[in-house]
Amino acid sequence: MIDHKIQLDRTPPQSIPTFDLDRLEIVTALGRGAKGVVFLARDKVKADILALKLISRDSVEKKNAKAVKNSNGNEYRRVSFEQEVLGTLNHPLLPRLRGVLATDKVVGYAIDYCPGRDLHSLRKKQTEKMFSDDMIRFYAAELVLALEYLHNLGIVYRDLKPENIMIQENGHIMLVDFDLSTKLSTRSPEKSMAPNSVNQSPPDSVKKKRLFPFIRCCNSGIAPDDAASQASFNTDRTESDSVEKSNSFVGTEEYVAPEIVSGKGHDFAVDWWSLGIVLHEMLYGTTPFRGLNRKETFYRILTKPPELVGEPTPLRHLIRKLLEKDPKQRITLEGIKGHDYFKGIDWDMILRIQRPPYIPSHSEEEIAAEDKDGINRFDVELFVQETFANGDGEANHVTDESEKLNKNKGQFHRPEHNQFSVF
Repeated sequence: MIDHKIQLDRTPPQSIPTFDLDRLEIVTALGRGAKGVVFLARDKVKADILALKLISRDSVEKKNAKAVKNSNGNEYRRVSFEQEVLGTLNHPLLPRLRGVLATDKVVGYAIDYCPGRDLHSLRKKQTEKMFSDDMIRFYAAELVLALEYLHNLGIVYRDLKPENIMIQENGHIMLVDFDLSTKLSTRSPEKSMAPNSVNQSPPDSVKKKRLFPFIRCCNSGIAPDDAASQASFNTDRTESDSVEKSNSFVGTEEYVAPEIVSGKGHDFAVDWWSLGIVLHEMLYGTTPFRGLNRKETFYRILTKPPELVGEPTPLRHLIRKLLEKDPKQRITLEGIKGHDYFKGIDWDMILRIQRPPYIPSHSEEEIAAEDKDGINRFDVELFVQETFANGDGEANHVTDESEKLNKNKGQFHRPEHNQFSVF
């Protein structure tokens, strides 16, 4: 029987092991993101079951070559940054860096494998593909705690979506995939007076190249400065007022905040917006602003209020407060934890006493054993290279290696949402 209790006093490893492919038994592919492929793997030395993310060096080089004047090798810095973030995390709802790997063809890292897969897959299994109120409240509270921890480290997550919310063996969540995250610097008193200060700001010409195509895409007669909510300006300090802002245009389009679309600069508030989108999706089974294409989606994000069908409830009220288009008016951490929706929750004890509403039926070892016949029957490096051979984050046509892999369990999933990142 699997123990649902969560380990709160998790001690980070003293050193991160360096893996080579000979040390790992590759079981199957679990999915792919915008930059890498994730495999189920077993560490032959410790017998641990791991999720191994591998990124093609060729793909990184091609992306750098396309933007060499602006990025100065930015893709490698982003891979390195993600590993650095993982190495600093010490929280039961966030991944541990279990090892790193680098060959002539791929780079990557390993974290703990989550046999419950992701929140998107779990929602699809529910009646009418929507979560119950109790399930939403449980996962929402854990997401608040995970984001609070990241924000206290100065990290803006920037890619909160159900596909990045994994279910651990004990039923608790694990927030994964930090390749779009950033760390904000603390403002000096002088800089705090500037409303749009940007951490590590690129030259003006670079910023214009980053943002103009997307502002044109969303314009439709509405200037970016006029697209936000018309609510009166709030002069009260928020949890983000003491940090710099970022102007990077990143995210997954259905979950991205208005201030990212408009290019006004953003901070921790974008994660609370994305939480509102996720809660809406858990409640209704759909995201609130999805259009027929990216242009329409961004237009809706900038201009349309969310349609919260049904009688007024604390959950619908919280979603509306999270989906406030003006980040200065958007509800903050303090308001979220004190909201009526979370009434009665002891935030200091929730991880100790809350029983998860769903616990995976199979353990890590059982899942790995089921797939054992497929171990190491394909060239992992070649598979990753072929998947990202065109260098733009889009998967190529099915190859011999991917066909060989897919015959195992058919578990190679491509992302359902469009992720973008412009630096």
